[in-house]
Amino acid sequence: MVTAFYSFYTEVDMNASSSDRAAVKSQLATAVYSDLETMMAAYAAAAVQLAREHYRQSLDFQPQSLDAFEAVLSDLTGVADLDVDYEVRLWGSYLGELIRLRYSGSWIMADYPGGQSLMPAVDVRGSHIFPLMKVYRRLQSGEQESIAAFFNLVSERLGQPIRAN
Repeated sequence: MVTAFYSFYTEVDMNASSSDRAAVKSQLATAVYSDLETMMAAYAAAAVQLAREHYRQSLDFQPQSLDAFEAVLSDLTGVADLDVDYEVRLWGSYLGELIRLRYSGSWIMADYPGGQSLMPAVDVRGSHIFPLMKVYRRLQSGEQESIAAFFNLVSERLGQPIRAN
């Protein structure tokens, strides 16, 4: 599955320079996705590329990259003309893919607790994790909404990651 989104990712011109962020955004928004998982994986792959090219940070879907991820979110926090919906989808997809890959989860549309609308969530053995909401709160509230603390809490509750053969 990981290779599937990387092949899609290369079709969306991710070799664009950082000045072409709008083009990447447009390509992601207008692409036709076969399912939610494919869409979220494509956004996550775009986040990896933009982190490297625009923020000089290396993201690799491993917990060790969370400091770099936090650095990107810190750069975005408080930006006046930020397209919050897009940035939440982009960076929330990365966080979700990190969790999904680590715990062999899947993307689903689920009711957010206390809300009345469906939103993307990572399902891991019946637990629903809402990485886009966490990124939204991080962008709105700053470093007090620590991604690392969130990931540690998720890891404590989910236990050991799934090991590949």
